[in-house]
Amino acid sequence: MKKRRRVVKKRFLLVIVIVLLAMLFLKSDWMNRWLYPIHYQDDIQISAGNYQLEPHLLAAIIRVETNYSADAVSKKGAIGIMQLMPDTAEWIVQKGGFTNVTNESLSSRADISIEVGSWYLKSLNDQFKDNKYVVIAAYNAGPGKVSRWLEDGTWDGQLETVDQIPYGETRHYVQRVIYYYNKYKRLYPDFGAQ
Repeated sequence: MKKRRRVVKKRFLLVIVIVLLAMLFLKSDWMNRWLYPIHYQDDIQISAGNYQLEPHLLAAIIRVETNYSADAVSKKGAIGIMQLMPDTAEWIVQKGGFTNVTNESLSSRADISIEVGSWYLKSLNDQFKDNKYVVIAAYNAGPGKVSRWLEDGTWDGQLETVDQIPYGETRHYVQRVIYYYNKYKRLYPDFGAQ
């Protein structure tokens, strides 16, 4: 009798495991949305709309920069959810005409960091003629360095040749942002749709 109970118990557990695995594979979008969430969706959509950016790209940059941690500070001193260097942030605040924006507010308020970072992405978009890959690289390495790479033929600005980017950090940054961008486009097709 005990042996029969153990067999029934094992079969029951096996059925439960199979059902759970089937749910994971058949309903993987909910699992993927759990693994790849987009936090601050309203703030991202508003800022993306303000600067004609793709919200999926903005979300992907935030994911790679801080994984949505608004108070993140890098080893190099970059601040906020979009990890702007303080000097760059000051330049953006001045050029963009932002008022009452401080390093403290960039560090503590995701909405402000997203807005200021979005303005910067728009300026990079304008500078690099909407080449998404170049803009991503410039966001990480700086527009001066990326301009030099393009001018001297080190890199042609295409995804297929991203392995030619001389900085390993920037090369991997571009690859990671594009990975999350594609993931978000697939999982959240209506994100940012007007």
